[in-house]
Amino acid sequence: MCTNNATLAQWVALSLIPHLGSQTIARLLDRFGSLDAVLSASAAELKTVPGIGPKLAVAIRAADVSAVQAALASWLAEGIAVLQRDQPGYPIALRGLPDAPVVLFQRGALAPEDARAIAIVGTRRPSLQARQTAHALTAHFAARGWTVVSGLAAGIDTLAHKAALACGGRTLAVLGSGARVVYPPANAPLVARVLARGALLSESHPDANPSASALVARNRIISGLSRAVIVVEAGPDSGSLHAARFARAQGRLVCAVRCAALGNVQLLAEGAFGIGAEGDGREELEALLNE
Repeated sequence: MCTNNATLAQWVALSLIPHLGSQTIARLLDRFGSLDAVLSASAAELKTVPGIGPKLAVAIRAADVSAVQAALASWLAEGIAVLQRDQPGYPIALRGLPDAPVVLFQRGALAPEDARAIAIVGTRRPSLQARQTAHALTAHFAARGWTVVSGLAAGIDTLAHKAALACGGRTLAVLGSGARVVYPPANAPLVARVLARGALLSESHPDANPSASALVARNRIISGLSRAVIVVEAGPDSGSLHAARFARAQGRLVCAVRCAALGNVQLLAEGAFGIGAEGDGREELEALLNE
């Protein structure tokens, strides 16, 4: 974690401005040379940077670094670590991605073995076969030392976290809400267990409620942390398909369980690595990932 709280507060203040992504922040730094210069630039100067329009320029000018610095103390006191992309502690797997979050909020603890991670995701309303498959796949990889990454959503995500923990494995939950906000609320007991053997990660303000845009965006973190993304069962509009698309763009391996779900059929037609509902193919997948 960054040891200079004043600088960290500046990073956080910028990262929490809606629609100001990491690549645009990088362009701001290229143009102005420092965080101080970015935050003191005029609206007219800010608008000379590609991607900065009038609304973003006003938002940057209004960034309240002092308020963020005051909040940092309460976050840290609650065990919410603030990881800046260029500082130690930030996940190495994410650091090289062009759209990696500038700042991540973390509850729990990351571990060196989390570099060997696999994502298991799917529908919020799984069939009985998908539930059984999710448990078996997660147990297989967790028992072999893989950290299981998912999104804490109802359905397959929840099953994956629980199965990893049941096997004594590690699991990371990437949130579409703030680190203080458990969503869905029914997963509060699961969160307590995740914190004992893994971490919660979020790029949103710690008090942020879930939003559609944040739930989609967190999928690039799920895939970015992982060497492969396995979609257990997905309809044609399933959020888990976003994780597969991000994985493909990031050069991660995309995998799908062979089943009748339309999202899986689509992924397999696009060249996803196929895994049988009974687990055939998982040893071959693991061999690929260990190469």
